[in-house]
Amino acid sequence: MRASSGNRCWHGILAGLSLVLAVPATAQDARMVPTPAPAEPNAIRLDTGGVAGSSAPESWFSQYGVAMARNVSTATLTPFLPDPAKATGTAVIVAPGGGFLMLSMENEGWRVARALADRGIAAFVLKYRLKPTPPAMPQFEQAVAAMFAGAGRATTRLRPDAAATGLAEPIADAQAAFALVRAHAREWHVDPARVGMMGFSAGAMTTMATALKAPELRPAFLAPIYGSMEPVVVRPDAPPLFAVLAADDPLFARKGLGLIDSWRQANRPVEFHLYGQGGHGFGLGKRDTTSTGWFAAFIAWLDMNGLLKPGAGDAKP
Repeated sequence: MRASSGNRCWHGILAGLSLVLAVPATAQDARMVPTPAPAEPNAIRLDTGGVAGSSAPESWFSQYGVAMARNVSTATLTPFLPDPAKATGTAVIVAPGGGFLMLSMENEGWRVARALADRGIAAFVLKYRLKPTPPAMPQFEQAVAAMFAGAGRATTRLRPDAAATGLAEPIADAQAAFALVRAHAREWHVDPARVGMMGFSAGAMTTMATALKAPELRPAFLAPIYGSMEPVVVRPDAPPLFAVLAADDPLFARKGLGLIDSWRQANRPVEFHLYGQGGHGFGLGKRDTTSTGWFAAFIAWLDMNGLLKPGAGDAKP
């Protein structure tokens, strides 16, 4: 994004991603309807810079009844903090998806963060920088359709380690998010050693790319939710991995489970849930499918790994 070669990297990444929401909807629901920007009173600016070549302002729209953002050129982090009395000390940076053209802020950000906070886990929704798109909605819709043509073919390869070279801005935003959470650890009742990252679709790609490109962050865990399952090179000290995918995911279900194999072959902790139905973009779960069980499984997995012990929120930075 800083130069023409960066734009080509973005194009290659986007060619393998799409926003295909699994929730039932009418044709009207599927339309992208411009909306006013919502109030984000708790959003904290990360000061990681802008987006080269971006001229359109950040804008919001509704699709399938949920809030989406596009043309994000200023990264922010929004805290969703639990009641201090039940804070576990564990924190999760949550990265919504949207093919790096948009962010599903409500379905894959705020709703997930509230659910985490309800269980004593501090959650931080990362609004990371995106590829510039046309300001007018009709041209934006055309750009999305053109970019996503053919996405999900079994022959389309999208390895997180290869894609990471074109994700400098989202990775920098994630690095700043980790730094901010740890800098405020005492105030937010967070154990600095218990900060992990979760992402959905393109957010899952951002999660994995960040871990691969910035291992010095030492995330406590990684949770890619319906992201690329391509194999990667796993470090000997890689964090525990919790991954979720639906067998009928139109983007990633036909590309193997190399990511899981990579973690297992490196003898690193991994848990993987493959649901029979759910499609792509199901957020906390698609109604009337077993995909609604992934969040409870994730909480149980954190507990099994000792990350929900009461009183951990008093840990000092």
